Amino acid sequence: MLIPVKVKQIVLDQTLSPVVLLSDQEETQVLPIWVGPFEAQAIALAMQGILTPRPLTHDLLRSLCENLGVEVKKVLVQDIRDGTYYAELYLRQGDKEIVVDARPSDAIALALRTNAPLYITEKVAAYTLNIEDLVSADQVEELQQMLQDNKPEDDKKHLH
Repeated sequence: MLIPVKVKQIVLDQTLSPVVLLSDQEETQVLPIWVGPFEAQAIALAMQGILTPRPLTHDLLRSLCENLGVEVKKVLVQDIRDGTYYAELYLRQGDKEIVVDARPSDAIALALRTNAPLYITEKVAAYTLNIEDLVSADQVEELQQMLQDNKPEDDKKHLH
């Protein structure tokens, strides 16, 4: 059985590492998935509907899918092994279904850009936590400030 989830928010853990929180529809349980800073930024930009002057990687993937007639049907965080989550993209091109292995962070960023539904398996759902135990308002504010201070166009300044 697949369990529908949504991206609730991105927070920082005690070491300031970004964590994507996937919540169930009732927002009582949450699955924390640690991601890299660039992936967190890509997810946050999509959540906020911010368009960048040039396409980021996940915008490029969306554009490729659109131009090749491929629809992202769903994203499934389907397994956890040795503390690492595994995801799959379910794509449709005409009458052909294609399943592609993906990192959860990339799959989530693409799902947000294509409005594809997100799911987790029952095996993965065993790792969810009660939402009240995990999220504090301070963490949310810290992350939002960090993302505002590190916009994609700022990256150019560091390349010179």
